[in-house]
Amino acid sequence: MYRRGYYTDPFTDLLFNALLGFTLLFFITIALINPHKKAGVIDPKAEFIISATWPENLSDDVDLWVEDPHGEIVSYLQRDAGWMHLDRDDRGEINDKVVIDGSEVIYPINQEIVTIRGAIPGEYTVNLYYYQAGQVDHAEGVPVTLKVERVNPEFRLVFVEQVMLDAVDTERTVVRFTVTVDRELVDVNRLPRMLTPYGLVPQ
Repeated sequence: MYRRGYYTDPFTDLLFNALLGFTLLFFITIALINPHKKAGVIDPKAEFIISATWPENLSDDVDLWVEDPHGEIVSYLQRDAGWMHLDRDDRGEINDKVVIDGSEVIYPINQEIVTIRGAIPGEYTVNLYYYQAGQVDHAEGVPVTLKVERVNPEFRLVFVEQVMLDAVDTERTVVRFTVTVDRELVDVNRLPRMLTPYGLVPQ
């Protein structure tokens, strides 16, 4: 008696299994290249954030100058120095204009930001330099709020003070502080120390 069956080619079976294997490896590779990130998890990119903010209605140019314990200085002249980076150089009205949907819009916030991405133990010096006045003459000066915020292991405001910059081309030491190995701030003082190369008189 003849028994019906289906004839299968061993080469076809081998080719089909190889194709399945390559497909599986392809999906595993894609999964490893693009891993799913946990929602709500923030990847901190700084240890400290130093910001200088002045009123929105003023188009003055105020600059942050920061020196680390190794003598590296970050400013608009050198945006990267050691573990420090000048994230935003606010030049008054010059770089406050952005184009949205074909229309020019003024970004009103006046702020400079320096991030310290690796906290080196030792003393840091934070200065403000009044680079240029705006179009409106205001003899009373420019009020600037300077903040130092610690990001890791938790976000915390560690220093804040408002200072008045009285005249263009002046530099002022707002704060000097020492960072410990535990990333704590100690020995906070305001002893003048000039960071700019302009030969200014300390204030």
